[in-house]
Amino acid sequence: MIEARKTSGALTRGDSVSINGACQTTISKNGTKFAVLAIPETLRRTNFGELRTGSRVNLELPLRLSDRLGGHFVTGHIDTKVRLLEIAKKKESMEWWMEWPKEFAGLVVEKGSIALDGVSLTVAGLGVGRFKVALIPHTLKATTLGERRAGDFLNVEFDFLGKYAQRLAGGGRRLSSRKKRGKK
Repeated sequence: MIEARKTSGALTRGDSVSINGACQTTISKNGTKFAVLAIPETLRRTNFGELRTGSRVNLELPLRLSDRLGGHFVTGHIDTKVRLLEIAKKKESMEWWMEWPKEFAGLVVEKGSIALDGVSLTVAGLGVGRFKVALIPHTLKATTLGERRAGDFLNVEFDFLGKYAQRLAGGGRRLSSRKKRGKK
């Protein structure tokens, strides 16, 4: 069960809720607590397996059509998890260097959008096998990102517009075609 005094009030059974950026379905609710069921695919792609009783998570309710939109579209469909490699404290911010999974390299562009644990961020730089994001004090305080340390894994959702562009350009994953039986 997830204790969520603010968020649980808006949830009923069957509602979607984002947990560390991963869209989940509420399967039960009891007062200020609710439960979800993470299937093996979700556990494989996310940092959920690292969560323990008492772990803090980022929670977000789905966007309503009447809501103001800031940042970029974050769907809750996690692509993979990435390791936080390095944290550099700057005068008024923090810079994080994250690993760059080779199979997703075409989806990370400087000044492009990326979501880490459900938080919409901008890619601030690129390096060999890694990318950088910059975080302001408000983001670090208002989310669980301020609790992260080098070596931690974060859920990542790449910009879905970039995924479609890559697919249309021929660089995305292709559906496997079936060979017709009995014909060469």
